Amino acid sequence: MSLSTGAMGVAVSPEVAAALARGGAVVALESTIICHGMPYPKNLQTAMEVEAIVRDNGAVPATIAILDGVPHVGLNSEQLKSLAISGRQFQKTSRRDIAHVVASGGNGATTVSATMFFAHKVGIPIFVTGGIGGVHRNGEQTMDISSDLTELGKTPVTVISAGVKSILDIPRTLEYLETQGVTVAAYRTNEFPAFFTEASGCKVQCRVDSPEECANIIYANKNLYLGSGILIAVPIPKEQAASGNAIEAAIQKALKEAEDKNIIGNTITPFMLDRVKVLTGGCSLEANIALVKNNALLGAKIAVALSDLHQRFRRSAL
Repeated sequence: MSLSTGAMGVAVSPEVAAALARGGAVVALESTIICHGMPYPKNLQTAMEVEAIVRDNGAVPATIAILDGVPHVGLNSEQLKSLAISGRQFQKTSRRDIAHVVASGGNGATTVSATMFFAHKVGIPIFVTGGIGGVHRNGEQTMDISSDLTELGKTPVTVISAGVKSILDIPRTLEYLETQGVTVAAYRTNEFPAFFTEASGCKVQCRVDSPEECANIIYANKNLYLGSGILIAVPIPKEQAASGNAIEAAIQKALKEAEDKNIIGNTITPFMLDRVKVLTGGCSLEANIALVKNNALLGAKIAVALSDLHQRFRRSAL
């Protein structure tokens, strides 16, 4: 059973609703990674493990999806299983697709932008994902820019990710985020991570070294009504660095192949994804899963620290 939030038209699970009502720690999770990121039953296993990590670290997970035209924030085990089995039958849903999927009574797997939208709508300030989209290579010609970036510019939700993949244009992605007024912080490093590797060659202005520091920035962003999101980029765990470097080498080889074949514009990303999968023998999937779990661990700790911060200020105001 789900509790409707009335006029907002969003169904919130009892567990999530109760946590939000008491000012507890809640972490939003996307559903595209379940439906479009990996096959069944690996996707279900991963989704359950990620939710368990969030719970084990003191927060409530809120996986977000559109089911039969109704946006849901927080899924039960049966809904998660149905999502995982359905897979690509669920439409990949970004902000632009929400109205259509809801109006048609469809099923939607939410991307970063749509997940941020619904998280903010019900009052969830923290969202964990693997990586965000960005400015695509040759984006200055094609204008191929992920809606994740504009969503971060107008929706005050903090996104915990491993940065962006180096198949994208990382320097231009960071420039675009600056234009959108988005605070970009790197966790325990001065350099923006490149998803599968710790370093991208791009420095960041903001470094954070603890969940409490992250919470302080999120709290300030909210109290000042800045209206923009925050991106906290988390480097790949040390134990995954070796496989990450191998994947990055495959990415660079695929980029060279794309250049030699004059593959540009909207076709370069699918070409790159296919080639990297072949060149790495599919090991990028396991690295992806490890990154999401690592981000979930930190995201839960940040959510708890933010909840504690809110509670302290409430008590001091009495």
